[in-house]
Amino acid sequence: MNHTITNVPGIEVGHWTDLKAATGCTVVLCRQGAVAGVDVRGSAPGTLMTDCLRPVNLVERVQAVLLTGGSAYGLNAAGGVMGWLEERGLGFNVGVGVVPLVAGAVIFDLAIGRADVRPGFEAGYAACQAAQAGPVAEGCVGAGTGATVGKLLGPERATKSGLGSAARRLGSGVTVGALVAVNPFGDVVDPATGRILAGPRDPQGPGFINTMERLQQEPGGARLGFAANTTIAVVATDAALSKEGANKMAQMAHDGLAQAIRPIHTMVDGDTIFALATGQRSAGEVDISTVGAVAAAVLAEAVVRAVGQATGLAGVPAARDLL
Repeated sequence: MNHTITNVPGIEVGHWTDLKAATGCTVVLCRQGAVAGVDVRGSAPGTLMTDCLRPVNLVERVQAVLLTGGSAYGLNAAGGVMGWLEERGLGFNVGVGVVPLVAGAVIFDLAIGRADVRPGFEAGYAACQAAQAGPVAEGCVGAGTGATVGKLLGPERATKSGLGSAARRLGSGVTVGALVAVNPFGDVVDPATGRILAGPRDPQGPGFINTMERLQQEPGGARLGFAANTTIAVVATDAALSKEGANKMAQMAHDGLAQAIRPIHTMVDGDTIFALATGQRSAGEVDISTVGAVAAAVLAEAVVRAVGQATGLAGVPAARDLL
């Protein structure tokens, strides 16, 4: 069974991964185009083409979303995605050819592995070449390769994270899926119990420091020292949504990050969620409030999977290594 974002008809996912350098990128392809929206909540984002996805602007459909490591350098991988799409005639028709529409966002992973190796044109192209509609590989792959969790004590006490995905089918037959690269300042928690699943590793012994508790105990107030984080995601559905509906879906999906990451949307995170609607289901089969609520639920599940599927890399242990 495919319980990842590619269970949404019309969605394909491909990764490019460099385990030695601890970086990578992930491409979410929608070859026939998908109505797109976006919602940026973090205050340190690195993004591409987000303004175009606002409801008041011209662009309605995109052919791909790029999630990438490498900080702002990683946006160079979008050129490879555009090149791959152009070769296949996929993009916005401008009369003299097509312009592929590729939105994107980055995580900061330069503090792990090699800071001088980042995804570029070839990486974006290779991720497209690898794209397929089967179950998505999770953990330390693609954009999640260099992801870490819990930076309160600095990168040297962080826990390895990665990329996760989840999907659900509603009673109406509509499918909603999520894919996320989890690289926050805060802790990942079990949404049902609040138990910390991954966070800053306690230097005094086994277990994790509770970031929220420690921030509140600081006599001078909260100090978010390591200012290089970000959780980036794509939520997708086969429902027929308007551009406004896609933006609402992205907005509501942020509740999923809030359920599973504490704290979230800080000044040192660049949290960004893209929404894609392939429209293979009729508009009468869906209520946007339901789709948005389910998008939040599957995104929270995908965040938990990202830390659960991660393995230790570049000297940073994963949660499973600490059991």
